Amino acid sequence: MSNVSLTFDGDRAYVALDRPDKHNGLTIDMLGELARVARAVGKRDDIRAVILSGNGPSFSSGLDIAKTAGDPLTIARSFVPLPWRGTNTFQEACWAWRRLPQPVIAAVHGHCYGGGLQIALAADFRFATPDADFSVMEVRHGLIPDMTGAATLSRLIGIDKALLLTMTADPVDAAYAERIGLVTEVAADPRGAAEKLADRIAARPPHAVAAAKRLFDRSWQAATWRTLGIERATQLPLVLRQALGRR
Repeated sequence: MSNVSLTFDGDRAYVALDRPDKHNGLTIDMLGELARVARAVGKRDDIRAVILSGNGPSFSSGLDIAKTAGDPLTIARSFVPLPWRGTNTFQEACWAWRRLPQPVIAAVHGHCYGGGLQIALAADFRFATPDADFSVMEVRHGLIPDMTGAATLSRLIGIDKALLLTMTADPVDAAYAERIGLVTEVAADPRGAAEKLADRIAARPPHAVAAAKRLFDRSWQAATWRTLGIERATQLPLVLRQALGRR
């Protein structure tokens, strides 16, 4: 039985964590499913946006420690990165969404903790209900955020705020998360807000949207000279496309 659902509606892909009785506590199988679903979406040229959510009372309570701790061999195998991707199973469950050309919009409610938060941070935008709460909670279990959290946090908030959230593991509310840049916007209906944003983005040329995502992902923290080179390499095909009269 799959604990990650994928449905298509027009030019949208809807992906939902689907283990509601456990507040979408993540298992290693679910992490693999997330990566596979992302790859399936990436093969669809007709999909213009992805909306990522969680079924039940929470987006995700994070890794289900009790479920995974009893299988140390699988954990060890899941830590081995695939050389052609550079990510292991835990990391790819998040970074697979960064690889997609389509914008990924997370609609968050309830708890968004640990690995669940790192999945949400891998989306391009995050809309959250006013009563949602967030926690970089790994230190509470003697761990660090290792599902690409260091990469995504460093792009969104300052190092002092990232360390504060990580070292204390304290939950924070949606208003604070929005104020520091962890959340794009607080909305009473985050899925509705996500769909409205998807509509606005879908009105733009898809190749330009994909190029913009690719440009910022590759250059956001790069040296200036490298950023300018990436910018040129990304822009030239778009300029040629326009010159040839292609939309």
